[in-house]
Amino acid sequence: MTDWIAADWGTSRLRIWAIDAAGKVTGSATSQEGMGSLTPDQFEPAFLRAAGHLLPEGRRTPVLICGMAGARTGWKEAGYVAVPAHPSGAPVQVPTVDPRLDVHILPGLSQAEPPDVMRGEETQIAGMLAATPDFDGLVCLPGTHTKWARVSEGRVTGFRTAMTGELFALVSGHSTLSSFTAEGWNEAVFDAALTTTSDAPLAADLFSLRARGLLAGYAEGEGRARLSALLIGSEVSGMIGTLSGQRVALLGDPALCRLYELALARHGLTTETLDAEAVTLGGLIAARDRMLQTSTT
Repeated sequence: MTDWIAADWGTSRLRIWAIDAAGKVTGSATSQEGMGSLTPDQFEPAFLRAAGHLLPEGRRTPVLICGMAGARTGWKEAGYVAVPAHPSGAPVQVPTVDPRLDVHILPGLSQAEPPDVMRGEETQIAGMLAATPDFDGLVCLPGTHTKWARVSEGRVTGFRTAMTGELFALVSGHSTLSSFTAEGWNEAVFDAALTTTSDAPLAADLFSLRARGLLAGYAEGEGRARLSALLIGSEVSGMIGTLSGQRVALLGDPALCRLYELALARHGLTTETLDAEAVTLGGLIAARDRMLQTSTT
């Protein structure tokens, strides 16, 4: 029987887990109705379409949500907790119509200087810490907006975001490089094209990719792999001052984490990779436990 429900509501997707009183997952659901396609009044109906069958009748079921449902244009704004902070902040309660729902949304994290925010990734960090409580080092969460978070003594002490994934999508799909980088993939080319430093500005190196394609041509997947190597290599090289001597954990899609693993290896850094879905669920469970402990003190 469902005791409570954990949910990760991203921009493009909703993932849901039903948890029993013993902490075991008893059911799950997914939906493509992400935050980006909904107005605030549409979140409750969308949640019920995805998870209504998991809700027991005759009582209110606690629902704990992380991610973009707490954004300014989400279900209800959950705000940010300024670092240094524990990755699981106090959740915000959401008014609902259905009497079976008792919904709370976790806040994100913010940083004043340099200005930065995260929403959803902090729950993955909480899940990683639940699995490895002694972790002290840097956590990299590759994605559209890759996060690099410093973690020490169970708290996030600072972080930076790199828009590398979004930049890759824009350049490969909507620039003069698109005809060379739109399709295909070659990991061997990616690995060989990684560089630890470049004296040229990134914008100049990007144009060199176009010139190489015009003058010599690219084999299938080569242009796309070279573009990815240039962008990820530049990002990782820029983080090396932060990375030096650090323990590094990668959280995210295994294929994307693999690319960051290769880039970090070029600087002599060994990484450990954790499954994104597992740490997300683990972070929600840890946040629920923390929420219950706070309510009893």
